[in-house]
Amino acid sequence: MTLEQLRIFVAVAEREHVTAAARALNLTQSAASSAISALEQRHGVRLFHRVGRGIALTDAGRAFLDEARAVLARAASAEAVLDDMAGLSRGTLHLVASQTIAAYWLPPLLVRFHALHPGITVDLAIGNSEQAAARVEDGSADLGFAEGPVDRPALAVREIDADRLMLVQTASQPLPEKVDAEWLRAARWVSREAGSGTRASFDAALAAHGIDPARLDITLTLPSNEGVRTAVEAGAGIAALSSLVVAWAIEAGRLLELPFPLGPRPFFKLRHKERYVSAAAEALLTLVDGN
Repeated sequence: MTLEQLRIFVAVAEREHVTAAARALNLTQSAASSAISALEQRHGVRLFHRVGRGIALTDAGRAFLDEARAVLARAASAEAVLDDMAGLSRGTLHLVASQTIAAYWLPPLLVRFHALHPGITVDLAIGNSEQAAARVEDGSADLGFAEGPVDRPALAVREIDADRLMLVQTASQPLPEKVDAEWLRAARWVSREAGSGTRASFDAALAAHGIDPARLDITLTLPSNEGVRTAVEAGAGIAALSSLVVAWAIEAGRLLELPFPLGPRPFFKLRHKERYVSAAAEALLTLVDGN
């Protein structure tokens, strides 16, 4: 069993698709398939169900996935120690961020980081806030950035910045004369999925206004900010999105802000309390703290 086989197995398991995993790892499909077959044949166990063109983890595959991730995390930690011995001239920094942060807030910092440390490769994964926290906890990411509150004892969580949630509608319809709790309950909504920082912050903001989020008429639930924004522009309903996400659409006259304040929303940095923090991670945290 090799680390490369483990990397391929984890990539296939996370995507449930051999071709997509091979593309992400810059491998041929046959190379990825061969690695999985070699693991299965050597240990006499099926890791995936194969039904037509689809695949899914077997019970053995699900049990092995956690162990494979743990081994890869330990290998990455060992590599980071060696990289640190060479200073910041080489190495890889593994990051994970929720969507708004990854698409809008973090890129300018990464540009500055690259200018200071061009030998460090940044590997950025994107997921919702819960997925970001899970990656930092299991060691597959050195640092995480999340929009929603994170309650995991293994993680050190610190507020680093904030944006503002805005209630928006399509510009093709006039603004209502009054937006209150009754109007919001009667409106059609487009929402992010449960587990996203945007959804968690929005639910908390509504609760602060005495509105039960469960009573809203949610017609669409979508897994990305851009999907929600595009659906609202098309007239599917109203939505709460980050000011970073909707600013250009409002400026372009595609969206209108509804007069209902939702307040600020904090951003958080996440790191594991006990895992080794590399010099590259410390350098990025210095930039983040000074931002």
